[in-house]
Amino acid sequence: MTYCRSGSCEQMFGSRFARRSLRRYRRNGLDDIERALVSSVSEGIEGSSVLEIGGGVGAVHAELLAAGAARGEVVELVAAYEPYARELAEERGLAERTRFRVLDLLEEPDGVDRADVVVLNRVVCCSPDGVRLTETAARLARHALLLSYPRDIWWTRTGVRLQNAAFWLLRRSFRAFVHRPAELMAAAARAGLEPDRSGGGAIWEYAVLRRAT
Repeated sequence: MTYCRSGSCEQMFGSRFARRSLRRYRRNGLDDIERALVSSVSEGIEGSSVLEIGGGVGAVHAELLAAGAARGEVVELVAAYEPYARELAEERGLAERTRFRVLDLLEEPDGVDRADVVVLNRVVCCSPDGVRLTETAARLARHALLLSYPRDIWWTRTGVRLQNAAFWLLRRSFRAFVHRPAELMAAAARAGLEPDRSGGGAIWEYAVLRRAT
């Protein structure tokens, strides 16, 4: 769920945050947005490959593998997630089918292999380059991109401004962003993907985009 530049990400999402993320997933499982993303591709997932960008402990990736995907990879900027992602994969019996790598996809777009299903869950809000990241992720998706992002509405924008003000007061370099959904969809379209379904709640929205045939 984290994708920014490594310095600010390490500052914001360290080992303590990663440990809490794993504990929360063990206790509650996926949230509503994540369950919707997984269910959108569960039918026909057998034998597919999965790439989760900014996947944290790899919860969505793990659920897709448990649903029948053949193999998967989590690509992160924050190395602190790695032991917890490996721990989750091992306890789910998925260790031999998963891979975790620390890599800046915007700096090394050719450093990751394409996958049938690419997941970009609550990631674009962590980078000013969220639109470019969406296009990069879409180009890596052979069949589908699972994307979630904050709603572009006044209360979300206000909340993000207040959050960023708090980060400034605490002298943290991390900032959150609300990108326009139309720009995210246009970025995916440039990579050949078309919207298939969407939904969401008061704060978060999701879109499932598939490669045009």
